[in-house]
Amino acid sequence: MTIWRKGDVVLVPIGFTDRSGAKYRPAVVVSSDRYNASSPDVRIASITGNLQAVRHPGDHEHSDWHEVGLRSPSLAHAKIATVETSLIRRRLGELSADDMAAVDRGLYEALGFV
Repeated sequence: MTIWRKGDVVLVPIGFTDRSGAKYRPAVVVSSDRYNASSPDVRIASITGNLQAVRHPGDHEHSDWHEVGLRSPSLAHAKIATVETSLIRRRLGELSADDMAAVDRGLYEALGFV
């Protein structure tokens, strides 16, 4: 069994917000390593390459997108989902410490903790 780590960029099915379906997309694992080690699921934030998408408070544009294994400049949405680890297709890479810290700050902002 693979234990996913916070900051891992993974390929997972992301459901459409209208629940009409899902498509495999990149996402970043945002749940803690302690949570991930003891759970059959992980918490993720979706990633999009559509930089023209509507931005919400807490969204973060990656500075090191290429090193992570993403195809184009990308944005992490402050939209959290829970996925079963068996649905993760593969690991693409890992966010830099700076990008992960920015995603954390974005989640805090989106959830009203700042």
